[in-house]
Amino acid sequence: MKRVLVSDSMASEVAEILGNAPGIKVDVKTGMKPDELKAVIKDYDALIVRSSTKVTAEIIEAAVKLSAIGRAGAGVDNIDIPAASKRGIVVMNTPGGNTVTTGEHAVAMMLSLARKIPQATASMKAGLWEKSKFMGNEYCNKTLGIIGLGRVGAAVADRAMGLKMNVIACDPFISPEVAEQMGVKLVSMDELYANADFITIHSPLMPETKDLVNADSFARMKQGVFLIHCARGGIVNEKALYDALQSGKVAGAALDVFEEEPTKNMDLIGLDNVICTPHLGASTDEAQTNVAIAIAHQIAAYFVTGEIKGAVNFPSVSADVMAVIHPYLDLAEKLGTFQAQLLTGAVQEVTIEYSGEIINHNVAPITISLIKGLLESILYETVNYINAPIIAKERGIKIVEVKSSETKDFNNMIEVTIKTSKETSRTAGAVFGKNDLRIVRVNEFSLEIIPEGYLLAVSNDDQPGVIGNLGTTLGNHNVNIARLHLSRDAQAKKALVILNTDSAVGTDVLEILRKLPHVLSIKPIKM
Repeated sequence: MKRVLVSDSMASEVAEILGNAPGIKVDVKTGMKPDELKAVIKDYDALIVRSSTKVTAEIIEAAVKLSAIGRAGAGVDNIDIPAASKRGIVVMNTPGGNTVTTGEHAVAMMLSLARKIPQATASMKAGLWEKSKFMGNEYCNKTLGIIGLGRVGAAVADRAMGLKMNVIACDPFISPEVAEQMGVKLVSMDELYANADFITIHSPLMPETKDLVNADSFARMKQGVFLIHCARGGIVNEKALYDALQSGKVAGAALDVFEEEPTKNMDLIGLDNVICTPHLGASTDEAQTNVAIAIAHQIAAYFVTGEIKGAVNFPSVSADVMAVIHPYLDLAEKLGTFQAQLLTGAVQEVTIEYSGEIINHNVAPITISLIKGLLESILYETVNYINAPIIAKERGIKIVEVKSSETKDFNNMIEVTIKTSKETSRTAGAVFGKNDLRIVRVNEFSLEIIPEGYLLAVSNDDQPGVIGNLGTTLGNHNVNIARLHLSRDAQAKKALVILNTDSAVGTDVLEILRKLPHVLSIKPIKM
């Protein structure tokens, strides 16, 4: 008999589904403190949570029988994934369960903003009848600019077209053909800013999108634009938004996410032309019920049939094969994560070439792991081993898998070639010993990079003083260099430097580094 613990409040159907599954006993114990959960978790084979329960390494260490954790929802920030993976615990979530809800919330915010519904409601509740004060704006025939055309962005586009809006979008990781199939015109960011009457953001928060919408962005927008932000706090610079709202450049803003949550920026949310909600994008009865039912079915299937669905840390392979390919799963995901943060342009084709003894095994899970790492770093949606190939197909990305018997520089090697709308990029990785991962080539440069933590990829002229300037600048800003990897192209007189740093390098420091003599480009990478 497998015992399942549900530790957060969720739909009653969860207990019903699990209780009716053969060989499963379910207990619902909500509101437990960490020490209480730690004390009882030893008796359970699976744990189902929402966002309240924090599944820490300490909890996982105490969970001696646990083999599965189910998250009713997409985000898994409350689960220590590395600790679970180390213990061989599969972590499953319900990707896509909140797509419709989040998209609808963005549209609802847009409609409320343009017609000033919250302000008019507050006025009437104060006993006033200020009809002339709340003159609104139509949406029909207006242009909606979508920043980030993932699943949520696509859901917003679909609904906006139903409102007879013209929809344009900027997403460097989607092809014009795929956008055209949605009925959306793909444009540059400058074109979007210049033409959009409404702008809605659906991008992930990562180093490259931090403060993506800033004072310079607002300066390039149309006068009187409306901004809707239901993605991730930090993408919009709140100080710049406040100034743009005060000046009238931005006619109004609808905000569901903030740089700090709960937000303390009362100056911003106190403006008359701002409407806001406390991160309610995924908060509907239907969404919460749907994700709860989905995770219950996934956990039941895992114990009854052995099926793994929606796993964020394991593909579906047998235990004996997993023992052989596990290091290559890790390597492939890191290659995808690394390369994604170096690329420019929409990804069109990914070719993965395997060489060495690894070709005698089923490499499909390794390919999926690479695609997961690639997409996870560039998309505003949950990517796992199950949906990575589906998302790649939806975005028109061609995946090519090659097995080569040719002798390479390393016994077992993975070479990745990614073609985008702007460039072709190549990386290669190898496993040293049992589980020592290395990135051994970046385009024409041979190196031995340890793919962990914070990295800086610096392309520069092969001239004296570059390394010294980099080190001095980082040191002056209290950034410690843990490792340095250097490769030179003598013929082209170019070099590539990869730095491992002990902490993330701030955007202000990056700007200083980019202005150093002979530095051609610099990109932060988070592994």
